[in-house]
This record gives sequence, C-alpha cells and structure tokens, in this order.
Amino acid sequence: MVKYECPCGYVYDPAEGDPGNGIAAGTAFEDLPDDWVCPVCDAEKEFFEKAD
Repeated sequence: MVKYECPCGYVYDPAEGDPGNGIAAGTAFEDLPDDWVCPVCDAEKEFFEKAD
C-alpha cells in the first residue's frame, strides 16, 4: 500500500493505520473517512501527497 505524507512531515502508513484516531491497520489512505485529518497538524486529506 502507498504511504502519504503531510506537509508537516507526518507520513500515513496504511500498514500501521492511525490507532489513536480509530483507524485500523491495513486501512488504505483512500479509505480514510472524509473528515480524517493529520494527527500532528490537523491538515485535511487533500494536502497529503504520495510519499516516495
């Protein structure tokens, strides 16, 4: 699965999910809820870019 990076530097890794916000491991970035935001800086999903 593809990782996505926030402008603040946080990387969303689908293998880890975001357990602190109720996102299970294995959840693809595209399957995150529309209201999910970066757990570090609260940026919305639209600001994330695919990580290299």
